[in-house]
Amino acid sequence: MNTVVVYDIVSNKRRQRFHGFLKELGIRSQRSVFECRLDSREIREIRFYCRDNLNLKEDAVRIYRICATCMDKAIIQGQGVSFSRLDWEVL
Repeated sequence: MNTVVVYDIVSNKRRQRFHGFLKELGIRSQRSVFECRLDSREIREIRFYCRDNLNLKEDAVRIYRICATCMDKAIIQGQGVSFSRLDWEVL
């Protein structure tokens, strides 16, 4: 399912590592925003990564699952990658 992962991580080192982790799962559309196509297993991977590698008293990660109807209603102004350009699969 289309998923948006948004994060606010205090430590530069933790933030860079999390960025590298997410880079394998999706496309960075803004500074602290990734747009991904994730299944339930991949969502769990992100949650476990956060639990094991972030300071959840200081850092924040939000995961939003976006349905097809909501995607059709999305308004994008300016530069950036839209979900429609995420139509790819790894075989």
